[in-house]
Amino acid sequence: MNVGKLFIILGIVFLIVGVIWTFIGKLPGDITFKKGNVTFYFPIMTSIIISIILSLIFFVLGKFR
Repeated sequence: MNVGKLFIILGIVFLIVGVIWTFIGKLPGDITFKKGNVTFYFPIMTSIIISIILSLIFFVLGKFR
């Protein structure tokens, strides 16, 4: 697989994740602490889901190699 195709695939993946993230927003399981004017946001569930999706994508890409 050449680098151009890889960048196109990654761009499409980022576009899909961005659109989904825009409509879903914060998932249950994400941690948010607010104290005064300081907000700490740790997207643990979002990170796990993105990790699973990327692992599946790279697994499928590896099968075609």
